[in-house]
Amino acid sequence: MSHPERLGSPGGESVGTIAEPPHVNEKLADYAARHGLRQSAARPPLGKYLQSVWARRNFIWAFASAKNISLYSDSRLGQVWQVLTPLLNAAVYYLIFGLLLGLSRGLPDFIPFLVTGVFLFGFTQRSVTSGAKSVGDNLSLIRALHFPRATLPLAIAVVELQQLLLSLGVLFAIVFAYGEPLSLYLLLFVPVVMLQLMFNVGISMVMARIGAFNRDITQLLPFVMRTWLYASGVIFSLPSLMEKGSKLSQYPLLGELLQLNPAYVYLELSRHVLLSDYREYIERKYPMDVGQLWLTAGIWSVVMLVGGFLYFYKAEERYGRG
Repeated sequence: MSHPERLGSPGGESVGTIAEPPHVNEKLADYAARHGLRQSAARPPLGKYLQSVWARRNFIWAFASAKNISLYSDSRLGQVWQVLTPLLNAAVYYLIFGLLLGLSRGLPDFIPFLVTGVFLFGFTQRSVTSGAKSVGDNLSLIRALHFPRATLPLAIAVVELQQLLLSLGVLFAIVFAYGEPLSLYLLLFVPVVMLQLMFNVGISMVMARIGAFNRDITQLLPFVMRTWLYASGVIFSLPSLMEKGSKLSQYPLLGELLQLNPAYVYLELSRHVLLSDYREYIERKYPMDVGQLWLTAGIWSVVMLVGGFLYFYKAEERYGRG
């Protein structure tokens, strides 16, 4: 193998060298190792990756804020639609399921019950659907800049949190308008939202990896999310459907699975801390172990956050390829 050629100035002084080209039979990996070269997009160790993500926390917030503002930039009402959309959904559900089908019978303050379910389920629903597109919609950014790809689904979760915070003003206005008194129970709503946010971050990362390599998932998700909505007690009280003598009570295993559904767990906890009349109604007619509900919510949040982050991290070097 020949020696590296030297570049020289007209006076004969050496100004640099041309690296020796790889031999025709030498593997590129061996050549890179021999010269100390490494892949620029290689996945870093987990600890270093976490530090890199944390170092970009300002970028995540700024990216999320800009995306949040741009979502409704083409409409005349702008970000008012962040509140109008869930309110209109709640109105449609109330008309069909509350008035026409009578699912509101026996439930105290059905409108606050319904609005709480619609707003908070929408928080998770949007995290799933937007998370599935977070990598595919930013391929140009991924291919142009080197940064931890986990910042993209994290930014999506922040976008949805910002939208939820705006919607909560309307939610609390409705709750207080129906006579809900101020109590220490309301403070428990903060940890409920934090647990749900942890779950949303994890599931957003899972969907981000799936959506990055299979864009067809975005066509399937509307059907999946609609089914999840009906299975989560958004528009009805699941404990009341499981009472003795009902059809669902004939399938106790199915009832147990529905009660372990994470979306149901977060909605039920939210209603339990926000709506005193509903809390008293459930405790009187369908006693439940609230401590078990909190434990289930905590387990779902931690498992999904850690598992979703690791699942996304394992494919770090593959995003934006092909």
